[in-house]
Formats: sequence, structure tokens, C-alpha cells
Amino acid sequence: MAISPWTAYEQHGWEQFSSTVRHELIHAWQYHKFGDADHGATFTRWTDALDTSQHCERFTTPKWWLICEDCGGRIPRYRRSKTVRNPEQYSCSNCSGSFRVEEGDGH
Repeated sequence: MAISPWTAYEQHGWEQFSSTVRHELIHAWQYHKFGDADHGATFTRWTDALDTSQHCERFTTPKWWLICEDCGGRIPRYRRSKTVRNPEQYSCSNCSGSFRVEEGDGH
């Protein structure tokens, strides 16, 4: 279940909230510029410049989880991205294992 931006701000404080906004703005820019968004080299370059982290606190429940069949890694997904639609075309960045998709509680 999604919470309002104001509620997130009240619950997490300015530092965490503003860091998450900067984090998400980098993803928005990546998607606009490249048609895709990830946590790769371009993202890392901007996290340093904008004084934010590569990972941010989860403010809402994921709609899907990408689960690595080999190492069991779990990656939250909030929109029906290419990876959610076609998990067989992607592999785990930790171990190169195959993904399966599970619905989260955010449905």
C-alpha cells in the first residue's frame, strides 16, 4: 500500500525523504534520457554528485519481487518493468542466476 509523500516525510524525516527524492529523480532522468533506469555507472556518478545513496528506504510495498533461482536474492519492483514482464531475458547481478517473478503484497 502506497503512502502519501507528506506521510513519508513525516515518518522518515527530511534527510531520508530528500535523499529518496534525489535517488528517484536520477532514475526519472535515466528513463527520459536512455529509456531505461538502473543502478549502474551512470546512476552511481549522479548519486555522488547529488549526495544521495544508491539504495533507499522502501516507502511502499512492492507489487512484484524478482527472485533469483540460484542465490535466492530478492529485488523489489513497483511497476511492471521489462524485467517483470520478461524475467527470462535477465540474470542476477550477484550470481548470473535466472529470475522468477512473484506477486508482492502491493497488489
